[in-house]
This record gives sequence, structure tokens and C-alpha cells, in this order.
Amino acid sequence: MPDAPPPRTDKVSEPRERLLRTATRLFYAEGINGVGVDRVLAEAGVTRATMYRHFPGKEALVVAYLEHEDATIRGLFAAAADAAATADLGPRDLLGLVIDGVADDATRLHTRGCPFINASAEFPDADGPVRQVVRQHRDWFRATLTAIATGAEVADPAATAAALVLLRDAMLVGSYLDGRDVATDFRTTARQVAGLD
Repeated sequence: MPDAPPPRTDKVSEPRERLLRTATRLFYAEGINGVGVDRVLAEAGVTRATMYRHFPGKEALVVAYLEHEDATIRGLFAAAADAAATADLGPRDLLGLVIDGVADDATRLHTRGCPFINASAEFPDADGPVRQVVRQHRDWFRATLTAIATGAEVADPAATAAALVLLRDAMLVGSYLDGRDVATDFRTTARQVAGLD
């Protein structure tokens, strides 16, 4: 699997983390453009000066929010790898654990669609900082799935990874729009695409 970014070694600022947690909750639940900076500041209990000490503006806060979401998904992959290593499972089992983790994420954390797709809809400039973070995440996601599929000796790892990305997108959007759990459908179809069933 491609490496996760190195852990931060600088001292964590509690007001910054509170601001980021609040922005993450509000941006995901209500949309980025629907939530003003004043509301984020009020709910986080921090001043505008504190925000500007950590983020030069709202767009930088949005970038940090998406980086936080990226770290959450990377953590899902790391947890699957840890579980596979602890249980001494093989590469095909790891692929199955990743599929299960992606499905679980859609029912536990990301019940309002994909945060990266949602952000892209609100920030149409493909060259802007927000879309750059989205592109980096999606490139990492696809590359990591390709690496796992390669390890699992799937016949066409790149095509399998591309199909899994599409299935995840469809699951996240479909479960939100349809108001029902489609994770079971995702698991079944993803396992078939990966040749696990």
C-alpha cells in the first residue's frame, strides 16, 4: 500500500483542533457554502483571530477539512492492513477487509455522500486548492486499491481498482439519495468485481 503521510510532530493546538472538528461536522452535514465562518467560530468557541492564526481564510479551513477526511479514509485502509497482519491473513483477505471497511464507512461516518464529491460540486475550479486536495485523495485511493489488488493477484488490478472507485462513489451517493443502506449491495458487487466470490 502507498504510505500514509507521516504523523505530525508539531504540538497540536486545541483551539485549532476544535475549529477543525466543528468545521468538519458542519461542512459535511450542511454543505460548505451553506455554513459561514461566523457560525463555525461560534460553535467552536474560538475567535476570528485564532482562526486566522491557523487558517488564512475559509478556503484554507475547507482544505484542512478535506485533509482530515482523507486521513480518516487512510486510517480505514491502515486498520484493514493491521487486522490482516494480526490475523495472519493473505492479500486476498486484505482486499476483502478493505471492501468491508469501505462499506462500513458509508453506514457509520459518511452517511451524507462522499465529502470529496460534495466539495467538488461546491468548488468547480479544477485548479483551485480544494479540488487539488480532492484529486490527491482520489489518486491515492485508486493507487492504493490498485496496489492491494496487485498483491491479491487480481487479473487486471488497475481495472478492478477503477471499478471499486466507481462502486464506492455510487454507494455513497446512492445511500444518501435513496435513504437506504446500500452497503450490502456494494459488498456483494465489489467482491464479485474483485474476484473474491
